[in-house]
Amino acid sequence: MNTGLKHWKEAATLILLAGHRLGVENVPTPGFACSQSTVKTEGRPRVPHIFDYDVLLLKRSSKSGFMPNAYVFPGGLVDPSDFSSEWLDVFKAFSNSPNFGLRRVRQPPETRPPIFATDRHKLGSPIPGEVAFRICALRETFEESGVLLFVSKKEELSLLESLKDRRDNDEVKHYEVNELCSDELNKWRALVNQNPSNFVRMCRELEVLPNIWALHEWANWLTPEGQYGAKRFDTAFFMCCLEERPCALQDQKEIQHLQWSTPSDVLQSFGARNLWIAPPQFYELRRMCRFPSLSDLHAFASRRGTDGCEHWLPVILFQDNAYVSVLPGDQLYPSTVSEATKVETNMEIQGGSKSALHRLLISDPYSPELQVNITPKYNHTLPLIGPVNSPSLVGTQ
Repeated sequence: MNTGLKHWKEAATLILLAGHRLGVENVPTPGFACSQSTVKTEGRPRVPHIFDYDVLLLKRSSKSGFMPNAYVFPGGLVDPSDFSSEWLDVFKAFSNSPNFGLRRVRQPPETRPPIFATDRHKLGSPIPGEVAFRICALRETFEESGVLLFVSKKEELSLLESLKDRRDNDEVKHYEVNELCSDELNKWRALVNQNPSNFVRMCRELEVLPNIWALHEWANWLTPEGQYGAKRFDTAFFMCCLEERPCALQDQKEIQHLQWSTPSDVLQSFGARNLWIAPPQFYELRRMCRFPSLSDLHAFASRRGTDGCEHWLPVILFQDNAYVSVLPGDQLYPSTVSEATKVETNMEIQGGSKSALHRLLISDPYSPELQVNITPKYNHTLPLIGPVNSPSLVGTQ
């Protein structure tokens, strides 16, 4: 981990998606979020299940010091143990493969976000950032939801063989959820929650590997200055597509509630003020709305994951009772930004018809307005534009 950062703490999050059969309700397991669950849309027409998948969202505790009560994707701060040399033994079979067999990212090194570009060897760790932040995302997902994505030692050989002939732009298959004894997992989950370094110990004793190969690089969001108190995070976003929904259970500590919902259901409930999501979650859910099919989204995320991503530090502009979160590519985005970029004020924020726009206009925390007309970098997709309560909140890539 990079202790030299002055303004941010490094973190990782996982956008976890799981397929379901349209029109078929899953059989619930007592105490677990395995049923077809969506948030209430009190008084509003329900969007038909055009999506064939759900996304996992967790409600943060009301006592949280950062965005209390917000619905977020699983994730959290990187721990020193995520960069521990002990992982070399766990991934010993992949020691001859660069980045433990992860596909090579084609993005030029000079444009890579610092969270990935930083030489971790110089910081004293033999674990590449692209590996360690995936370990962090998987560990945090396990801590917060009980979902453990792993590869067993029995599957190690076949995985090694598949990696030998794989090209950088090959698609990675949908992943199934592997099962372990629930009692065993509950025991280890408690231990990992007590001390994150128990995650590597768990993997050794259970003879499993964190499934870093199932996570596709998706985005890199940084907390803007002055928006959510003193805490600021530099967060790597990954995406993982599962063929079916795993059983999950909130940790009763950091997480108050856990749910699986389609992207459109979440956005409708957000617009109805039944839940609150932060701008990064809003933006990413809007991007998902381009892909009603899990197969299409998986193919896109897998193929695009080796193109890299952009370093996004929103710059905040205030006008009257609203503020604008300006993102890279917008005509008002500074040519250079630093860790200490201050909140801008008293600027003309109205864009003309030919202006480059990449921003969220926020006059109401439950009704952000996306204004985007740029071409995204690194073959990414734009968020879908439209009213949050629109029954046609889906689009095509």
